Amino acid sequence: MTPPRRLSLTLILLTGILAVSTASIFIRLAQTEGVPSIVIAAWRMALASLALAPLALTRYRSALRALTRREWTLGLLSGLFLAVHFASWITSLQYTTVASSVVLVTTTPLWVVLLSPLVLRERVTGGVLAGMALALAGGAVVGVSDSCTLEAGRLACPPLSAFVGGRAFLGDFLALIGAWMAAGYMLVGRKLREGMPLVPYVFLVYGAAAVVLAAVMLAMGQSMFGYAPAAYLWFVLLALVPQLLGHTSFNWALRYLPASLVSVVLLGEPIGSTILAFFILQETPGWVKIGGAVLILAGIYLASRARGKNRGEA
Repeated sequence: MTPPRRLSLTLILLTGILAVSTASIFIRLAQTEGVPSIVIAAWRMALASLALAPLALTRYRSALRALTRREWTLGLLSGLFLAVHFASWITSLQYTTVASSVVLVTTTPLWVVLLSPLVLRERVTGGVLAGMALALAGGAVVGVSDSCTLEAGRLACPPLSAFVGGRAFLGDFLALIGAWMAAGYMLVGRKLREGMPLVPYVFLVYGAAAVVLAAVMLAMGQSMFGYAPAAYLWFVLLALVPQLLGHTSFNWALRYLPASLVSVVLLGEPIGSTILAFFILQETPGWVKIGGAVLILAGIYLASRARGKNRGEA
């Protein structure tokens, strides 16, 4: 298959970034309707899977039947990673700000680079290590900014026990778990998309994630029904915009680009989400948090660029 032109790749990835930037806003709006986070995640994946079902089960039925046991296994594993990613990240938005949550969850490229020696058999260079250190420093700054304040030019922080047990710390940590899971999702997706058509792949992965999330939701005694009508509007928008339009754009690109480069594109999400949160949710990030975010984005960019150069030399 002839690779798409660079302009087509750029436009589709840009569309994906704009789409996923809306996710945290729709999630926060659904949470204000009293919907539990696991229910939001389950609805998001269930609706996305249902929307894909007519196309996948008719036009791509033969492709689904032709999947090997290895492809089924990797597809289900990718779906599991995606389910845990959404469960942890969506929950994080209950405890911390949109800016902190999205900045930390989009450290995904950093973990893709870190796991490359194990999954892709690629060595980690000095540039990668430098970028990782910079991003981790930025993550620490973001975490501190959620619990500490500047008073008369000095940083005032609570005791360590209170800091670790605080709501913001929990939210930041859950967002970080979301990043780890997204890295697994990207790496497995890169392997599968090399030989699997887009629609069967996303139908398998989104469907697996929906089943896992629904099972967890039922185990927690939660229900998918009985919420305000506005909540269902946010569910539909979550499934259509950030999931089907956003995530599917990235899954399409995984066939033609390395997972690390696709994940780097996610660096645009914190910017879009923070801007939307400012206008819609009236959340204004402080300068310390902005500084930490810049360190994270710069570190991820440095690490990913170093890895890209290493791939080119191999």
